[in-house]
Amino acid sequence: MTLPYLTAEAPGIGGQIKQRPEDFVVHELPLYEPSGQGEHVYCEIRKTGLSTFEAVDRLAAALGVDRRQIGYAGMKDARAVTQQVLSIWGTTPQAVQAAQVPNLSILWAQRHANKLRLGHLAGNRFLIKLREVSATDVVRIAPVVELLGRRGLPNYFGQQRFGRRQDNAALGAALLRGDDRQLVTLMLGHPDPQVDDAQAIGARKAFDENDWPKAMRLYPRHCGMERRALARLMKRGDFGASARAIDQRLRRLWISSLQSELFNQVLARRIQTLDQLQDGDLAWKHDSGAVFHVEQAAVEQPRCQSFEISPTGPLVGYRMSLPSAAPLAVEQEAMASAQLEPAHFRQAGRHKVKGARRPLRVPVGDLEMAGGVDEHGPFVSLAFSLPPGAYATSLLREISKHDHLE
Repeated sequence: MTLPYLTAEAPGIGGQIKQRPEDFVVHELPLYEPSGQGEHVYCEIRKTGLSTFEAVDRLAAALGVDRRQIGYAGMKDARAVTQQVLSIWGTTPQAVQAAQVPNLSILWAQRHANKLRLGHLAGNRFLIKLREVSATDVVRIAPVVELLGRRGLPNYFGQQRFGRRQDNAALGAALLRGDDRQLVTLMLGHPDPQVDDAQAIGARKAFDENDWPKAMRLYPRHCGMERRALARLMKRGDFGASARAIDQRLRRLWISSLQSELFNQVLARRIQTLDQLQDGDLAWKHDSGAVFHVEQAAVEQPRCQSFEISPTGPLVGYRMSLPSAAPLAVEQEAMASAQLEPAHFRQAGRHKVKGARRPLRVPVGDLEMAGGVDEHGPFVSLAFSLPPGAYATSLLREISKHDHLE
């Protein structure tokens, strides 16, 4: 679905991001500092043009450790210059600092007791240059910035959450419904000329035409998981066997994308009241991340106005707390659109996703904006901080008023 803007009445300035990595800088804000003692080595890395997965794989290879021994607090963009902290078990600070990895530098290394886990960060600081705009457009975005500062930033999951073909959520839904034929067909067929290259389009078209040998010949070598699933299908003639060949990490990614899509749908339905509580809401405490049931919205609304608390939406799972009354009806509508219910997220021996709550809005911290011109042309720059899990692109789309910024 098309996601509505909170600032729909303010015109956008358009623009593009990530034309070069240095235009999109992200600095992870740590939740705590390493103690200097323990079995894990914490290190801060600066990477350019690498995803977090790629950085972890390359650093693991350079140190001779299993990639599963490396922890991280958050995923960082590939098309950017980013700084983040990793934890590594089975090595020394000296070995980490001496590691040589292309497009990655080690800023420091120090011991700590525990492995870093997702979410173990205070937030992220962004410095972004919006290109293909006029430097004077910085004046035009002031009303948008003021409104977002006052009411909060819609906490949408960004498009990157849904994959290059934007079908990760659909794959996750088919996976949880146990619809193996739909899952494999989505994965191997349905060519998209906007994102697939000519060779992949040919392979997907051949699959849709049931010419599996031709699809296998055409699928590029870098499409390893597609080729693996197709090979299993050709050998067994069984969509279930083909589905079981799919990597567990990819399965988890698809289910996470589905959770994100359902949350976005709920937020889209409540966008114009994202800073207003309703009876039956589950409210988020921004200082602690605790959630409580709202019995009388009018009583709690002053705390919402001061940004102490906010309404939440679902990261659907079998143990997720549910709101009541009108907020529950909105969430049930989103679930029904995907032909799912929370029980689908708990399947013995297959998929167990507990679920959680996520605030519908987040505060934007220390926002600074400026217009300028450099050797690459005019730009509008934005520096701001966001809590963990919030997407900078959610702020940029409110300013630009279009989704395809990259």
